[in-house]
Amino acid sequence: MALNIVLIEPEIPNNTGNIGRLALATGSRLHLVKPFGFEIDDKRLKRAGLDYWQHLEVIYYDNVDAFFKINSDKKMAFLSSHGTKSHWDIKFEDDLFLVFGKESVGLSKEITEKHADQLFKIPMYSDNIRSLNLANAVSIIVYEGLRQLHH
Repeated sequence: MALNIVLIEPEIPNNTGNIGRLALATGSRLHLVKPFGFEIDDKRLKRAGLDYWQHLEVIYYDNVDAFFKINSDKKMAFLSSHGTKSHWDIKFEDDLFLVFGKESVGLSKEITEKHADQLFKIPMYSDNIRSLNLANAVSIIVYEGLRQLHH
């Protein structure tokens, strides 16, 4: 059983490091799509990922187009605050790709429009916040997936 965590153009090394740690803990693969807002050898990434990074399965892509070309046959769910369906409605299955956008702006309008039928959001119960931290959002989604797949 493996889920795929996809970070499109991540900007904050601590988030990527923590998500890498989560990927390893959950048996997930991590897909990182360039450009990044940091260097992959950034000490903040290493600190957040601790010494686990070397054990992690990470697949790198030069850009968004390369990611979608290589994975065109894969089932995907896209996470965005612009989603109309709740993450509870994601149909989790082995090898599902969970696609997250960058911290500052999320997924591009081009991606959200093209994949509108696969666009999900995590419900929030306050009008005083726009979004969750990326690492927290990924954790919520991945563990919901594991819960569904193991029941």
